Parts: sequence; structure tokens; C-alpha cells
Amino acid sequence: MTLPKASVFIAVSVDGFIAREDGGLDWLDQANEANPPGEDCGYGAFMRTIDTLVMGRLTFETVRDFRPWPYEGKRVVVLATKPVSIPPELSSSVFTLAGTPAEILSTLGGQGAKHVYVDGGETIRRFLWAGLVGRMILTRIPVLLGRGRPLFGAVPEDIWLKRVESRAYPNGYTQDCYEVLS
Repeated sequence: MTLPKASVFIAVSVDGFIAREDGGLDWLDQANEANPPGEDCGYGAFMRTIDTLVMGRLTFETVRDFRPWPYEGKRVVVLATKPVSIPPELSSSVFTLAGTPAEILSTLGGQGAKHVYVDGGETIRRFLWAGLVGRMILTRIPVLLGRGRPLFGAVPEDIWLKRVESRAYPNGYTQDCYEVLS
């Protein structure tokens, strides 16, 4: 069986953080208020290419109360070894799984997944280190947070990337799309 394609699309501060130490995203909400109406930096187009999201429990706990639900029409898989509180209105599209990244992608491929959006710092790192992420789209927000939850941190070995596209936005965002080579 062929594993589904796995991609990352995430915003990061210039100093490499994806959230505050407490998981707060207020800085990202503030930055997005500066976006011109209708500008989503390619997120909508990216979402149209994926059928399944995989995220960790902490990421799910951050987004589960977002209304409207930003992942409408997509299957959301929460990686967890402990019980996860899933709101009843999401119970038909949100599921939990446990296992290694390869086991997760194999299971999802067996269920028909073709393109998986990997989200959340720890989950991204685990899939990247397992060599399962094919493409990463990183949008740098022009803010220095000083501390918080890093996107990458230490890696077990060099991971080579090939930048395939770069964009600059009028609001100061820059976005790089990388193919993961190793």
C-alpha cells in the first residue's frame, strides 16, 4: 500500500515559535487582523488539497472550540494515548489514533486518505524525524516572541530541504515552501 502524502502548513514567529509557552496564539490572531480581507496566504488552496488532518492532543484542545469549525468536511485525527474530550457536534469527523507516524499513515492510507495535513509542534517533529513529511509551507510572521513553543528544536540528524517557492505579502509575512529531501 502507498502511504498518503503528508504536508505541513504552519505559521511561525521570526524567532521560530508556533505558540506562547502556555500554547497561546494571541500573537497570531493579532497578526491576522492585519491581513487584507480575503487574504489567507494560500491556506484555503492548501486545505482544498487535503482530506485528513493529523494533530496532537494539545493542538486539538486549542482548536476544538473554534466556531465555525475550521476543518469542516475534513477528517481530523487526534494523536493521543489518553482519552480526549471531543465535542458531540464533532464526533462524526474527529477520531483518535495512537502509534508511530508510519503506523498512523499506514492506517489512514488503508482508510483511503490521500493527502494528510500534519499539524502541531510535537506531531510535526515526529513525522518529520520519521522521514514522512514531503512538503512544508512555513509562513513567517514578523514578530519576535522571545520564548514559546518552538517549531523544530534539536533534530536527531540533518534534514535537508529544497525551497521550491517563496512569497512575500504586503502585511510583512513571508512564506517559503520546502520539499523535504531527507
